[in-house]
Amino acid sequence: MMLNNLKIGTKFNILLIIVFIISIIVSGATLSNVIQGRAQYEVASQALVLMQMVNSVRYYTQNRIVPLLTPKLDTETAFIPEVVPSFSATEVFENFRQTPEYKNFLHKDAVLNPTNLRDKADSFEIGLIERFRKDSNNKQLSGFRSLPEAQLFYIAKPIVITQQQCLRCHSTPDQAPKSQLVAYGSDNGFGWKLNEVLGVQVVSVPSQEIFANAKRRWLLVMVLLVAIFAIIIILINFLINKFVIQRIRKIEKVAQNVSTGDVDADFEENSNDEIGGLAKAFNRMKSSLKIAMDMLNNS
Repeated sequence: MMLNNLKIGTKFNILLIIVFIISIIVSGATLSNVIQGRAQYEVASQALVLMQMVNSVRYYTQNRIVPLLTPKLDTETAFIPEVVPSFSATEVFENFRQTPEYKNFLHKDAVLNPTNLRDKADSFEIGLIERFRKDSNNKQLSGFRSLPEAQLFYIAKPIVITQQQCLRCHSTPDQAPKSQLVAYGSDNGFGWKLNEVLGVQVVSVPSQEIFANAKRRWLLVMVLLVAIFAIIIILINFLINKFVIQRIRKIEKVAQNVSTGDVDADFEENSNDEIGGLAKAFNRMKSSLKIAMDMLNNS
């Protein structure tokens, strides 16, 4: 084999390089999975926090604002949109998005048949609604989607009406407040049913920057790992060369001199390790050879 023609130092370097490459590949893949998982956890946490914030506004509106405004719906000529929890949640979120760093954060209560057409579900949201309808036990969906503005991570939950009082504005037009019919008409937002998946609440957060930061962290760690491995290889080479290769070469040189007739050459080695033992064995062999040659010459 070709390796048989190589010197020990070269063989050892090849072995170290192979180990180095395998270690870098395994370490890089493992580290990438860990960092990517951490990045995804970070974007998911952001989305969950925003969804909880939106739902807090919705619950507050439902429990504190709706009881105050409901009696006015039949007396006011103009519909009061703040009586709708999803309207309040949407308005609060839009105010949140006014800050430049949050402009790509999105929230929508998407419904198949909304009263306000701005809440009408698009094709992506319709797909989510159908998935919730097919699996009633599924209470949350998440994943990535690409928009012209950015790549987003989304979390979606089904919108289900569970209280009869919520159907007053959405059962039939004759049951709805007159001010609502004046504001939105009688064509949209009716026919809703209890415990039916009517829409989907979707919160989306930008993920590109988070994953870009994760990639930069991965590259930095990989550069440090390569540098550390390179330093280790250089140090090991230095130690192997100083404490093994040079001593073996010295023994080899003395052995060559002895083989050409220089029986006075001495294998000087004071260490008690394996190489020292080899040198002592060579010295005994040299002494035996000298005695044999003297006996041969005297015979």
